[in-house]
Amino acid sequence: MHAIRVASAALLGMTALTLATPVAVAEGDGDQERDRNITSFGFNVSPSTIAAGGRVTLSVNGCKKEAKVSSGVFDTVTLHKGQSTASATVDWDARPGAVYEVTFQCGHESGHTDLTIATGRPDDPTHPPVHRGVKAGVGGSAGGFDLGEIGLGAALIAGSVGAAYHWSRRRTGEQGG
Repeated sequence: MHAIRVASAALLGMTALTLATPVAVAEGDGDQERDRNITSFGFNVSPSTIAAGGRVTLSVNGCKKEAKVSSGVFDTVTLHKGQSTASATVDWDARPGAVYEVTFQCGHESGHTDLTIATGRPDDPTHPPVHRGVKAGVGGSAGGFDLGEIGLGAALIAGSVGAAYHWSRRRTGEQGG
């Protein structure tokens, strides 16, 4: 009978731990998945994450007219009819960690995608790199602590331990009487 109580308490504890674990939500990683509009022409910014001062490649496919690419983080670029790629330099004053919208205009049609500014800077003699050491201690968490999830997990664990204790004490009392 003791083995059943221990197994029940262990199973209940594992269930509580499983329910208290937050579920990770996977995000799409492809550039086309970031596109928020469907257009008759294809477009792409590569890389989609770049440091301030870096160069991005702007690509347009299937646009039969002149295409214009604009963003708040680089000068407007024109791709002439028949041209499929061009490059642009990201402004040095772009905010690290910010996400900027890039608009591709082909005739009367437009599409949008995002360009994320990384926290580092490419090598440039006019802007020497700042060495700050490694940011450690995060341990794989993706955004800090969520007090609601921690509280819910603690409540589930405490409840399951309390219920297991109550059931094991109650059954012990029933056998002795």
